[in-house]
Amino acid sequence: MYGALFLTKEVQELEYLVKKELEELLLDIEDSRLNQVVRRAMEERYQLLFRILKRFSSPNDCMKYLRPKTKTM
Repeated sequence: MYGALFLTKEVQELEYLVKKELEELLLDIEDSRLNQVVRRAMEERYQLLFRILKRFSSPNDCMKYLRPKTKTM
């Protein structure tokens, strides 16, 4: 486990960057032209970034980025 100290401005910037990346991933994951392997890797990255966002943002902010669980076929 690592620890870090951030200034308020730095936390806001990190939160902004993570949110933007999550929005981009949401758009890309929905692209039907992607094969399953790429989509799965993007989903894993999305989950990782979402866990990071939960550390910096309020629960209400995080609800916008919560993805429903999907069945794997």
